[in-house]
Amino acid sequence: MAEETQIRIDERSVGVVETRYFHCDGLLPLESGQTLGPFTLAYEAYGALNDARDNAILLLHALSGDAHAAGYHADDLRKPRPKPGWWDEMVGPGKAFDTARFFVVCANVIGGCMGSTGPSSINPATGQPYATDFPVITIGDMVNAQKLLMDHLAIPRWYAVSGGSMGGMQALRWAVAYPDCVARCIPIATTHRLSAQSIAFDAVGRAAIMSDPNWQNGHYYGTGKIPASGLAVARMVGHITYLSEQSMHEKFGRQLRDADAYTWDFDPEFSVETYLQYQGDSFVKRFDANSYLYITKAMDYFDMGAGYDALAQALEPATARFLVLSFSSDWLFTTAESKDIVRALRWNGVDVSFMELRSSYGHDAFLLEAEEITRLVKGFLS
Repeated sequence: MAEETQIRIDERSVGVVETRYFHCDGLLPLESGQTLGPFTLAYEAYGALNDARDNAILLLHALSGDAHAAGYHADDLRKPRPKPGWWDEMVGPGKAFDTARFFVVCANVIGGCMGSTGPSSINPATGQPYATDFPVITIGDMVNAQKLLMDHLAIPRWYAVSGGSMGGMQALRWAVAYPDCVARCIPIATTHRLSAQSIAFDAVGRAAIMSDPNWQNGHYYGTGKIPASGLAVARMVGHITYLSEQSMHEKFGRQLRDADAYTWDFDPEFSVETYLQYQGDSFVKRFDANSYLYITKAMDYFDMGAGYDALAQALEPATARFLVLSFSSDWLFTTAESKDIVRALRWNGVDVSFMELRSSYGHDAFLLEAEEITRLVKGFLS
């Protein structure tokens, strides 16, 4: 226990938390026409559900996120530099998602590799990992699985749903697919459909993984070899899209890493090169390559306006109040894309607030600009 108290946990932290698991024995119909089941969703919950069961908020994570949105796992506290959940600055007593007031839930998506059923999970039909026998999933499928978790928790209506990037896509889908279940919706740094450019970046990342000899058509589990090089490159490519030119210039410029002169070879020598290499290597240690394939494909398929003459028609079922946030330097999911969502909602007479925040962080601003986001979200939720 002494080891777990090496750091002082801030009083505004949710503290030490545990991941919970929801097991569904039934079959989940998928948009592809296939089914998934039985399946498991890993989730975490912070705060307390009130007697009326009307103070629950659902947080939705981005591509590489998980259910661990806030606080610390006990095992993490034994590490030299323990890291809290991915949105810890936003979740806790007195924070944007105030756990003194709200019951906050965050679940790992199906297709993931952080406790929810995905390609690394055991296929009950074969007793072996699914690998690429796992069915292709969509953002809508992820939301439908989360609805079953909502029913399991006996929550009749979310006080709010919120997420950034892919989490924002899920939030939009929630507001349209289950309008009676969502009172407020906060999509941040997101889009109503992936652009050709975004699909192209995803395609390069998937190609890097599938070109790795160790990928073995996805059936690498138990072989002692994983497509580490391919996944690292995929992460490097993806990470570039999360930053802005300004933030890269300010952080790295043309600085050399641990050298005063060029090495005249092809080893990484610029600081930005070694940074990306570090990001790639770190990602391999915590994420599954097949999950990367499936989740990026789900994002590629995401198009709220598909089959409609206008986006406003697609969003017409939504009745929630909206707060839409974008960032000035985000070139992955631009402010123009957020404004498309805002215009469509206003056309439908929906109560919607919008703000573009000035930031040099690029797409990653939704994780880094906690102070400004907190000010807006706290006002909106109150």
